[in-house]
Amino acid sequence: MRDPKEQALLERLQSGEEQALSELADAFGTKIYQLAFRYLRNKEDAEEITQDVLYKVYRNIGAFRGDAALSSWIYRITFNAAMSRVRTASYQRIQEEERHAKRTDDALPAPAAPREAADWSNMSDERVLRAQLRRRVHAAILALPVIYRAPVMLRDIHGMSTEEASAVLRVKDQTLKSRLHRGRVMLRKQLSNFTSGLDIHRQAA
Repeated sequence: MRDPKEQALLERLQSGEEQALSELADAFGTKIYQLAFRYLRNKEDAEEITQDVLYKVYRNIGAFRGDAALSSWIYRITFNAAMSRVRTASYQRIQEEERHAKRTDDALPAPAAPREAADWSNMSDERVLRAQLRRRVHAAILALPVIYRAPVMLRDIHGMSTEEASAVLRVKDQTLKSRLHRGRVMLRKQLSNFTSGLDIHRQAA
C-alpha cells in the first residue's frame, strides 16, 4: 500500500506544480544528503548530489512508472549518482591526494608533548583504533566489486531493510541476500589482518 503523502506529492509533481519541488526537498532532501554522504564521505559532494537528485526527480517524474515506492525510486537515483561520482577520475584523484597527505602527515615526527600528556588513557587509544577501523572498513567497501558493494552499503551502512535495498537495486530479495553474504565474506578477508591486530592490542593492554 502506498503512502498517501507520497502519492499526493507524486500527483503534484506530475502535474508540474512548481511548489511541489520545495515540498520534495522538504520530504526527501535530508535523506538524500545522508545517503550520498555515506557513500562519498564529503560534505560538498553530498550537497551537490542532493541538489542534482532533487532536480533530476522533478524533471523526470514522468518516467516514474510506479513499480516501487516513490522513495525507493529517489534513493535508487541517489545511489546511482553517488556511485557515478565515486567512479569518476577526478574524485578518485582527490581521494588519492587525501590519502597521500595523510601518509605524509603520519610520517612526520610528532611534536613533543607536555610531560603530563604523555600517558594516553586506554579510552583515547581505543577511539584511535576505532577511527582507524572505520577508515579501513570504508576503503574496503569501496574496493568491492559494485555488484557486492551496493548491497553492503545499503544494508550495513545505510541501514535499509532487505525489501528496501532490493527495491532500490531492482533485484529479488534472495539475490540481494546472496550478494550481501558474498560482499561480507570479501570484507572479512580484506579486514582480517587489521582486526587480528586489534585483538592482539586488546590482549596486550
